[in-house]
Amino acid sequence: MSDYVSVFRYGDNVGISFDVEAEKPFRVGEQMNAAHEMAYMNGYNWAALLDWYLAQRDPALLEGLEHDPEAGSYAGYYHLTPENEAKAAKVVELIRALVEDGEEACRLVREHGDDIEWD
Repeated sequence: MSDYVSVFRYGDNVGISFDVEAEKPFRVGEQMNAAHEMAYMNGYNWAALLDWYLAQRDPALLEGLEHDPEAGSYAGYYHLTPENEAKAAKVVELIRALVEDGEEACRLVREHGDDIEWD
């Protein structure tokens, strides 16, 4: 499996760590930017995409999710509970699926880029 996205525990939180500058996500991010000029895929725009994507696909994953993006990374946090650990794992799975199927990510930004509140 890829090592650019993972779940981690930190104190009372369960987190999602996503290195958007790792080779594969960076390459997919460039393709997404080519598909929509506002989709410059830094950590802030991954947070924006995730807000939109999760709202469409599985809104329950947004409940309790706090974003902490940076230019080169995305981090998200939930309060540590068994339910939230499962949510974090699901978000990691969805991020990985978008990166591994870069064409689907590009299709999303081509078709819905104007609906996403980019940074």
